[in-house]
Amino acid sequence: MHISTSTLSLTVDDVAASQAFFTAHLGYKETAAADGFASLTREDAAVDIVLLRRGIEILPTEQRDQHASGLILAFTLTGLDAEEKRLRAEGVAITMPLREEPWGERLFQITDPNGVIIQFVEWVTPADA
Repeated sequence: MHISTSTLSLTVDDVAASQAFFTAHLGYKETAAADGFASLTREDAAVDIVLLRRGIEILPTEQRDQHASGLILAFTLTGLDAEEKRLRAEGVAITMPLREEPWGERLFQITDPNGVIIQFVEWVTPADA
């Protein structure tokens, strides 16, 4: 098996709101869209995202009323402080403040208009290493 790309499909109530958030603040670009659907991508290694409106008939019946919850979309990057500062300047609420864990993980979180949690992570050498 050879995987050429990875895509995360999120079922949300308001596709346009999440689409606007991901394109305005996270550098995603729309590759396709229709009523209740949007496909987003970036030019780097970030996962592609498909947004589906909750209840849309293309989903199997048992999945139609599910909502994207209980997951964290995490991006590992460098320059975490600058990214947090940029998002704050753009008016994005930081829903989990920047912190550093003892094992060397620095992270913060934001949340899109549909409740999708996005986490930004940068790995550093732990202080006690």
